[in-house]
Amino acid sequence: MHRTRIKICGITRPGDAVEAARAGADAIGLVFYPPSPRAVGLRQALDIVRELPPLVGVVALFVRAEPQRVREVIDALRPSLLQFHGDESAEDCEAFAHPYLRAVRMRAGVDLLDLKVRHAHARGLLLDAFVEGFGGGGEVFDWSLIPTNVGSPIVLSGGLRAANVAQAILRVRPWAVDVSSGVESAKGVKDAAAMREFVAAVRAADAAAQQADKAPPAGR
Repeated sequence: MHRTRIKICGITRPGDAVEAARAGADAIGLVFYPPSPRAVGLRQALDIVRELPPLVGVVALFVRAEPQRVREVIDALRPSLLQFHGDESAEDCEAFAHPYLRAVRMRAGVDLLDLKVRHAHARGLLLDAFVEGFGGGGEVFDWSLIPTNVGSPIVLSGGLRAANVAQAILRVRPWAVDVSSGVESAKGVKDAAAMREFVAAVRAADAAAQQADKAPPAGR
């Protein structure tokens, strides 16, 4: 059975990172974009990562960051993945010789297949709503904009919460889901109960997807 991976993004406190791991998150996201209310500094990020239990990934998110800043974060944290959320080119993303996700802010007219070709070395495409502030806006985009033949692992983001993540998984069948505002009590402050509910909803959706895949076609 495919197990949808879970990333909880916008972690700003060590305790929240620990609770995310206890809830069952596969990875946490740390935002290195100063205008974001969920931004962290390097010292703060180190404090968070030191508290993480083993086998929980760390994703470092950047928006048009200076290359030196990206290198500082890589050297200090050794994140599992980089996530580029601005208008970075493939050359920009690949300059650090580090695995990365390419975020795409989805709206009508976005050519996802072209982006996939241009970012052929990305580990996956993270699809988010087109909102001000580059993520964390709590807005759901139109999932019908996602072509069925993308062929690259999809990380689905944008307005996900416990109440709608099952529908999203059954509709899109992503490799992973990414949540931020949907598990918060305030911007940058995660709610432990909401994280547990989100993870439980993902696991329930995986079980439902498995049953749907086993069911015989209609009319047989």
